[in-house]
Amino acid sequence: MSVLKRLSTVVLDCADPVALAAFYQKATGWEITSSRPDFASVGNGTPVQMAFVRVEGYRAPGRPGGAGQAHLDFTVTDLNGAAEELVGIGASRPEAQPGEGEWIVLTDPEGHPFCSSPTPPPPRWATDRPADKETD
Repeated sequence: MSVLKRLSTVVLDCADPVALAAFYQKATGWEITSSRPDFASVGNGTPVQMAFVRVEGYRAPGRPGGAGQAHLDFTVTDLNGAAEELVGIGASRPEAQPGEGEWIVLTDPEGHPFCSSPTPPPPRWATDRPADKETD
């Protein structure tokens, strides 16, 4: 029996929840479902939404290489066109791009990393492990 039934919300710490919700509303087309100075959220009617909570003294995650850090993956239709549009509404494109053209790493206006790809990228652990080899 599983205790956790369903993921309901991905919550990001930030300095300005209202501004970050506005960015993700523009980026995803989702509706702003709550907007207060200390908390804001966006959703599209599905069971999972995104929320943003104000944290005093918030500092952006270090990238690349922030140990224990999570990031979001979004599927897009046009990889380069989406990246260009996202940068146009406030995202940044870090120099380090480990996807080698398969996905693009961006950061939102508060520094949270997220990836865009035509299909969800494989987990890093799946691509970093040695390939299974047949022995003679």
